Amino acid sequence: MNRIAYMIALPLVLACAQAPAQMQRPVRILVPAAPGGPSDVQIRLLVPKMSEVLGQTLVVDNRASANGVLAGELGAQATPDGSTMSVGNSGTHAINATLYKKLPYDPIRDFIPVTLFSTTGMVLAANPKLPGSKLQDLIAHAKKNPGQTNIAIAGATGQLAGDALWLRLGIQMNNVNYKGSAPSEMAVLAGESHLSLLTPLASAKHLESGKMKGYGITSAQRHPLLPDMPTVAEQGVPGYVMEYWNGLFAPAKTPMNIVRGMHKAAVTALQTPEVKDRFKALGLIIVGNTPEEFAKIVKSDVEKYRKTILESGIPRL
Repeated sequence: MNRIAYMIALPLVLACAQAPAQMQRPVRILVPAAPGGPSDVQIRLLVPKMSEVLGQTLVVDNRASANGVLAGELGAQATPDGSTMSVGNSGTHAINATLYKKLPYDPIRDFIPVTLFSTTGMVLAANPKLPGSKLQDLIAHAKKNPGQTNIAIAGATGQLAGDALWLRLGIQMNNVNYKGSAPSEMAVLAGESHLSLLTPLASAKHLESGKMKGYGITSAQRHPLLPDMPTVAEQGVPGYVMEYWNGLFAPAKTPMNIVRGMHKAAVTALQTPEVKDRFKALGLIIVGNTPEEFAKIVKSDVEKYRKTILESGIPRL
C-alpha cells in the first residue's frame, strides 16, 4: 500500500517542483513614491483585480526618493522572472534619462513596458498666502521677489514642467525636492513651500476647500475635474503642454509570456467598473495599451524631453 501511495503522489510532487518560481511567491511591485501619491494610489486600485486574474499575491513596495531614482534602480536590477515589477512614470522613465548625467538605470535598455495606466495634466497649486489667482499674478510676484518663491518638487515631471515654464516666463524659482507627491502636497499646505505642480488627484480637494489655490493646469485642455481652471497655454504661454503618466514595467529579459500575463491582468483591472469610476473621479484618463504601444511612447518621450532639457538649458543633475 505504501508503494502504491508513493506512485500516486510522485507525479504531484514532481509537478509542484517544476512549477514556475514566480508562482510560488508574491509578486513585488516597486512604487517610486511615498504612499498617497498618484503612482501609489493607481497601483493599489489595480492590485486586487490583478491578483485575482494572476492567481498570485501582489505586494506594493514603496521606495520613495528624489525623482524616483531608487525604485528605478531597484527595478532595473531585479531578477527578470516575474517576481518584481515596477510602477514608472513620465519622470522616472522619460525625463530622468536626460535630467541626470549619470542615472543608475536606463529607462529603455533596462525595462520592458507592460502597459500605460493613465495620463493627466498638473495643477500649478499654491499656498493661499501667495497673491492673486491668475498666472500673471504669480509672474508679477516672482519678478518682484526673484529666487524667493519655493516650489516643492515631487518628481522629475514636475521639475521639468516647472523649469521649462519659468524659463519661458523669465522668472526665477527655488526648487525644493521632496520624495513624492504626498510630501510636496503637505509642504504646500503647511506653507513650507509656496507652490508645487500636483495632479488633479492631489490638489482638487484642497482647491475646493480653499486650502490651496490654482494658477493653471499644464494639460492641452482644461481638465474635466477642474473645468474652471484655465490652462497655462490659454493664459499667454502658447504651446506649453506638460502631461504626467503612470504605467507598469518589467525588468529587461523578462520572458514575454510573463509580460503578457501581467498586461492582461492590468488591463482587465483597468476595465472593471469600480476602477473606471474611481480613475474618472480622480481626474485620470485611462489608457491600457499594449506593451509595444507603450514602448513607443516611452521612447518618444525620452527623445522629446531630452530636446526640451538640452535646448532650454535646464540644469542637469
